[in-house]
Amino acid sequence: MHPLVKLAKDTIEGYIRDGKIPEPAGFTPEMEERAGVFVSLKIGGMLRGCIGTFEPARENVAQEIVANAISSATRDPRFPAVSHDELKDLEYSVDVLSRPEPVTDIGGLDPKRYGVIVESVGRRGLLLPDLEGVDTVAKQIEICRAKAGISADEPVKLYRFEVKRYR
Repeated sequence: MHPLVKLAKDTIEGYIRDGKIPEPAGFTPEMEERAGVFVSLKIGGMLRGCIGTFEPARENVAQEIVANAISSATRDPRFPAVSHDELKDLEYSVDVLSRPEPVTDIGGLDPKRYGVIVESVGRRGLLLPDLEGVDTVAKQIEICRAKAGISADEPVKLYRFEVKRYR
């Protein structure tokens, strides 16, 4: 198991079992960088939680993973908090995001390679790249608009980013 994924797993297990937030130790080079990070949880291949940061909000990737792992397990509004009984079934992935860059033409997007951020008047929706069932740029943008509450006729700014996905 990759050290970034192990940190997410250890964090969630410690938090759910003991109510404690572990202090990351033994940083790898990736953990010391600053970047936005998403922690995704699945059970049986079905999404169980996914929370993250678009851009760095903490001192390093390790701290982003700890905060977002706990939020993914306990604060994703689409799901109840992960229970102790579910811990054994959780599948983890950690996505470390590149810095978002503006896109002026949707031809510069690719749903397999790039994640998308859609922004309009202070509302933003983000979708990670290479997600099952999301095969077109139009679908990516549609999902982002819905997540942010941006209607189809509102003008938007588009941004793209790449991820390093760890499982």
